[in-house]
Amino acid sequence: MTSVPIAEELLLLVYDNESGKATGSRIGLDLGMAAAVLVELALAGRIAYADGNIVVADATPTGVPVADEVLAKIEANVPHTPAAWVQRLRHRLRERVLSDLISRGVIRDVDDVEQEFIHVHRYPSVDASVENETRARLAAALAGEGAPDERTAALATLIVAARMEAALGLSGEDAATAHQKLERIASGAGFSGGVDLEQSTVRPSVALVVIALGKAIQTALGTPRPVTH
Repeated sequence: MTSVPIAEELLLLVYDNESGKATGSRIGLDLGMAAAVLVELALAGRIAYADGNIVVADATPTGVPVADEVLAKIEANVPHTPAAWVQRLRHRLRERVLSDLISRGVIRDVDDVEQEFIHVHRYPSVDASVENETRARLAAALAGEGAPDERTAALATLIVAARMEAALGLSGEDAATAHQKLERIASGAGFSGGVDLEQSTVRPSVALVVIALGKAIQTALGTPRPVTH
């Protein structure tokens, strides 16, 4: 696992580079990040979806601390459903990933005091190269420049499932169009259950995990608001 973790990519997309303020739903972000850690493990061949549960396929550490901590938890517990793991993992995960990004000099913590005693933290970018690369990959995928790789397709799927389209900086008709394109990317990769896994552009073992996690996020968030043109 040498690529930037998808959970970090989601987080960086949500926090504005200049203001350091988050856009969109916090609960959507937390659920998306929890699912992203599990997707990361699936991409690395460490977990699988079997009999309705997330199970360990290979307990070898990945070298990514957050992912390895989750892998150890899954191995040490009785099997749980994707929905259960997303709920178990989402608490304080964002704070952990923010701390990691701060320690690596990717973002900084600005502690503002409002109304004389309320502390409000902002996280503007210090090194925007990671986020810029993520946005470039998503832009290429949305433009239809070839079939996205597994990671990019998984990222697009989680953005749709967690309703994080606002993080793309789009509004109105552009946001609605991007939503439809992201859904097509997810479907084409076999991540939405609409394509035979044998025809999917990704590994079936990964697709099964992403499909299950996408459904878990959508169930947790409830009925979505309609995306209008």
